[in-house]
Amino acid sequence: MSTFLYITAALLLASLIIGLVRVWLGPQEADRMLSAQLFGTTGVAILLILAIATGQRALIDIAFVLALLAAVATIAFVRRVGRAKPEVDS
Repeated sequence: MSTFLYITAALLLASLIIGLVRVWLGPQEADRMLSAQLFGTTGVAILLILAIATGQRALIDIAFVLALLAAVATIAFVRRVGRAKPEVDS
């Protein structure tokens, strides 16, 4: 069972590396933010899978902190982009 979990974690890590390419090449800020969200969710998934595979409960706490940081980063991005582009009334 742990071999399956390690393979799953490796596939998620490959997905994370592909997301890193999108951050590097992303033509718009929204593309970069979505990739950052991918880092958060994939990172949480990898940490939870590794916590189950290795039996280290501390990884679960780290996954919770990463999930909270990803949510705060999204809120900060939305507030920043919302202020940067004022609406034009027609």
